[in-house]
Amino acid sequence: MSEQRKFAGWKLAVLGGLGVLLVLDAGFSILLWQLRQSDPAELRSERATLETKAKLLKADIGRSERIRKNMPDVGVEADRFYEHEMPVAAKGYSGIVDDLGEIATKAGLKTSATGFHESPLKGRNVTEIGITESVEGSYASVLQFIVGLERSKSFYLLDSLAMDRAELGHLHLTLELRTYFRT
Repeated sequence: MSEQRKFAGWKLAVLGGLGVLLVLDAGFSILLWQLRQSDPAELRSERATLETKAKLLKADIGRSERIRKNMPDVGVEADRFYEHEMPVAAKGYSGIVDDLGEIATKAGLKTSATGFHESPLKGRNVTEIGITESVEGSYASVLQFIVGLERSKSFYLLDSLAMDRAELGHLHLTLELRTYFRT
């Protein structure tokens, strides 16, 4: 009887092992069936998309590394701009009036009024100077004046240009400009 029990135990172990193998086989069959359901063209498309994303990410990383490497240079350039391009407040308004007058004269414009208003920028050691300039002349002269502002050694931002009135070939304009003083 003991041999019969040993044989029965061994038989159960073999049957259990076969059952486990059948379950694994069924699982692999389901997995293979699902993989066959995927279209090869769709898989190639997905791979191409992933490769494109990888290239874009590598390019972004390269740009960010170049930016990080150039950061000290940007700081030096900003300091140079602050020191050399922004006049000190002591030079003041007469320098602006002279510069704008010279640009207008070269462009062939007449200036009639220049107004200023200050706005200190907190925590930046800079004062924004708003400038209102009234000019009159031809359209070509106005264009030359704007080009002169761009080429000026002083830093100006042209915010707006409004026409007050126009006569035959003659414009009357009000310009809103900004510049900055170091404080």
